[in-house]
Amino acid sequence: MFTGIIEEMGRVEAVVSQGENSGLRIAAKIVMAGLQTGESVSINGACMTVSDLEEKHFSCDLSPETRRLTNLGDLQAGDPVNLERAMRLNDRLGGHMVSGHVEALGKIITKTPQGNAVIMTIEVPAALLKYCVPKGSIALDGVSMTINELRETRLSICVIPHTAEMTTLGLKGVGAVLNLESDLIGRYVARLLEGGLATPYTT
Repeated sequence: MFTGIIEEMGRVEAVVSQGENSGLRIAAKIVMAGLQTGESVSINGACMTVSDLEEKHFSCDLSPETRRLTNLGDLQAGDPVNLERAMRLNDRLGGHMVSGHVEALGKIITKTPQGNAVIMTIEVPAALLKYCVPKGSIALDGVSMTINELRETRLSICVIPHTAEMTTLGLKGVGAVLNLESDLIGRYVARLLEGGLATPYTT
């Protein structure tokens, strides 16, 4: 579980590809503190398992499903990535509850300066958009963001200078693809209201 508060931007050192198997080697500093093999790290919002660890980088494997459902399979050596270690129960929850399970991909449609910020409009699949509400939360490449406005197929967010500087959202241009995860609690509430959990659990 993560908070959507990015700890640092790491960088892809290498993309390893052997047939259908592939992986990433990520150079980082902050997230390396206390990190151990087998632990989870959010890379652009996707929960990944650390498979190998050295002083200044860690590695993870990419499954075929991860390559299909996220933008991690498109990464190349030198690309920046958003990194966050798994949350601790005694930490402040500065963002919102993020599982690291990417639901869909979205595309940046427009970026419009507004004062010292940028209003970013993102095209979102309808299946995910139904779990979004104005002033609610959404994770974009692992970054916890507040939804400003909703339309039929799009939502907009406000990228403030700090977010632009500390995450890859400040580097992404129009047409860029983002990993999307809707609010976890909202999904559970919607599921209950739809009657999907109406059958009582029995042993």
